[in-house]
Amino acid sequence: MPGCFSIVASRDRCFRYSFSSSGLKSTTTDLGDGTVMHCWAPKNHSPSKPTLLLIHGIGANAMWQWHDFLSPLVSRFNLYIPDLVFFGDSYSSRPERSEIFQARCVMALMEAHGVKKMMVTGISYGGFVAYRMAVQFGERIDRLVLCCAGVCTEEKDMENGMFQVKSVEEAMNVLLPQKPQHVRDLMKISFYKPVKNVPSCFLNDFIEGR
Repeated sequence: MPGCFSIVASRDRCFRYSFSSSGLKSTTTDLGDGTVMHCWAPKNHSPSKPTLLLIHGIGANAMWQWHDFLSPLVSRFNLYIPDLVFFGDSYSSRPERSEIFQARCVMALMEAHGVKKMMVTGISYGGFVAYRMAVQFGERIDRLVLCCAGVCTEEKDMENGMFQVKSVEEAMNVLLPQKPQHVRDLMKISFYKPVKNVPSCFLNDFIEGR
């Protein structure tokens, strides 16, 4: 939405203020292999509190996924909330795109922050990354919570019509929408009571600003 008021950009500013006010700071870590990761981390890591790592899903970044959970969690845990590689402010020049690569990057990030043990929660795609972290670095994970992540899905589940899409291409159009109608399709699948008649200008703003 060039030259116009952006609801998404305004929401981002509100989220950044909220995260900062909750005792978190925006950090950027160069992993030294062409990969840079952004993470919201405690301004003061407390040894008396357990560490909780929150991993977002596809189509979101750390702030948009976890904002509503800050209040009940920040007083009880040292929260670390990264942007996965290729999301938000994290990026890489490496060609890898798998959740195994993401898991290695997140663990390298936590090591850079000096965190040795942690609890991990991953939602959707973030659940796959969290699962791979547990497989690769089980001794570092105290507890693991997977939300809406079909890590045990088999080909027969796809054949039996578990998902409401017919192909990988259709799934990508829905999960990473490039057109307003694709966002509407995603809302129909994702929400119990999807909002109707959302203006295309707002949906384009979300697509361009996410």
